[in-house]
Amino acid sequence: MKRSVLSLFAFAAVALLAVSASAGEFCSNKNYYGGDKESAVDLREMTIPSTGSIDVDSGKNGGIAVKGENRSDVLVRACVRSWADTGAEAKNIVDTTRIETSPTIRATNSGESSKYSVSFEILVPYQTSLKLRAHNGGISIKSVQGDMDFSTLNGGLSLTDVAGDVKGRTTNGGVKVSLVGTTWSGTGLDVQTTNGGVKLALPTNYAANIETGTVNGGFKSDFPELQVQKDPNQKYYQRNKNVSASLNGGGALIRVKTTNGGVKIGAADGVEQ
Repeated sequence: MKRSVLSLFAFAAVALLAVSASAGEFCSNKNYYGGDKESAVDLREMTIPSTGSIDVDSGKNGGIAVKGENRSDVLVRACVRSWADTGAEAKNIVDTTRIETSPTIRATNSGESSKYSVSFEILVPYQTSLKLRAHNGGISIKSVQGDMDFSTLNGGLSLTDVAGDVKGRTTNGGVKVSLVGTTWSGTGLDVQTTNGGVKLALPTNYAANIETGTVNGGFKSDFPELQVQKDPNQKYYQRNKNVSASLNGGGALIRVKTTNGGVKIGAADGVEQ
């Protein structure tokens, strides 16, 4: 049974939501397309100087995972994957795909083939600003502080231990945010999805101004301050499921919202990781 290209990259988006423990896990030699197509895969790895910011465009197909580390340079891993009627054609597409690192980290193909994807796994210094763009693929950011602007059309967003001025959007995909410490460092967080659920995890002593909610979906919270007010005269689906409240004296604005999807808020160890 064939998988559509979109279902292929929906799978890839989920797979990329956690930064891999090794390059082998990140870019395994598997034919995710299935059906009668042949595939080829190649892992590219390069180190570039750190300028304090990176700009990444994964193109039509592929996700982006960024992780902060105690390092002074930037390690870029690019998983180039192609699919075609024959193995030779798939290999040729991979071989003609090039990875550019300046001014934008992105892939190009001299044959203008659309039968390929490039997912990026990038290790950066903790203090790094990010501009990330994907189309069919998820975006994952872990242990980074800086100005961040990121978006994808079809893919989830996963944020863990981030700080700074952070703004992100997806249209079709869930959002998972895990906060650490006792308060936000920086301007704030604003992450939204149109079609997808939201999971927000934060310590019970976290100080912030929280805005969250949904139009069409359930709402569950472990925090008394972040509860939907119940009106006995309204059915559940008619209730306003948007909440704005200060926790532990307030702080930076943390906004995590969806339109079509449920919201789940819990203690840092109370939301599924």
